[in-house]
Amino acid sequence: MSQPADFVGGSLAGQIALVTGAASGIGFATATLLARAGAAVALVDKSSAEAHAAARTLRAGGHDAVAVRADVGSAKDMIRAIAAVQKRWRRLDLVVANAGVNGLWAPVEDIEERAWDETMATNLKGTFLTIKHAVPLLKRSAGAIVVVASVNGTRMFSNAGASAYATSKGGQVAFARMMALELARFGIRVNTVCPGSTNTGIFSTTRQRHLARIRPVVRFGRGHVPLTPGKIGTPENVAGAIWYLCSPLAAHVTGTEVYVDGAESLLCG
Repeated sequence: MSQPADFVGGSLAGQIALVTGAASGIGFATATLLARAGAAVALVDKSSAEAHAAARTLRAGGHDAVAVRADVGSAKDMIRAIAAVQKRWRRLDLVVANAGVNGLWAPVEDIEERAWDETMATNLKGTFLTIKHAVPLLKRSAGAIVVVASVNGTRMFSNAGASAYATSKGGQVAFARMMALELARFGIRVNTVCPGSTNTGIFSTTRQRHLARIRPVVRFGRGHVPLTPGKIGTPENVAGAIWYLCSPLAAHVTGTEVYVDGAESLLCG
């Protein structure tokens, strides 16, 4: 199908994209925007039912989309997910490592080893496994990778108890920078987006414990966004930055972070 005028210069026609955590929130908004820009999209998610529902929505809009159930923290699952893409399209051009969890937010002495490991397994190990197993295909197409990190652990450290989450997000940025240099010789670009408060519903699954004991004194709390007072960001705000980094418009951009937070982290860092 033809591309809207607003995609001129950023068309992804003929490209194959893989998006993790694609069934909802930033992942689904990204999959939708990449599809509208012309890409075929593999929607990877831990929930098979939700992934298939999301893929059906895209197909109903005339887009080429397939659902793949996978836990990004499992090497076996990610090998299978990449194999499914290769079998269907014989190539892979774009990877968006978006899957993530907030996990447990608590004083450090209240964070069990298992809770720490669970956060790292999805956010950091999951990013590693996604990129590791996608690279062989990306090398053939000189593709692009976008990692979805956060303002937490990169430019903001005032969210009490988010030590595991922030550490995983800071680790993602470091890993993406390393990959930008390692993969540059193959023409693969690697960048990171760092969203601030975004209306995704992720906090409905965040576990919190005894945060009042360690909450720092800050002038502004989470969700105070100078650019849009009274409103936090939307998944579409983040998806727009991801689309740009995937597109030919960002052909000379690699190894960098784009903050999508309306300047929230400048106040709350």
